Amino acid sequence: MLEFLGERYYIDVQEIENKIAIANPTLESTEVDGQIEPHISVSKWEVYKNLVDVILSEREELDENLGIHSAKNLSIPFKFAFNTLLINNIIKKL
Repeated sequence: MLEFLGERYYIDVQEIENKIAIANPTLESTEVDGQIEPHISVSKWEVYKNLVDVILSEREELDENLGIHSAKNLSIPFKFAFNTLLINNIIKKL
């Protein structure tokens, strides 16, 4: 398990699914090959997908011994993506 800023985090895939699902009772799920396909918001999916991609592709090295001081070297896109996913409960602390 990797630590980041003194905490252990994970990406909650179920929460992503909950966030992108369209909760409209007038829309019925479609059935394909015996499996139910839920309706999703494509725009929300694309945003969350891109935010997770930014998180997973950050190349800046962090020195865990420096703690919060090391976070100053992170890119602006990473900071926005991490904070957005954390606030929306996509990234959770262990």
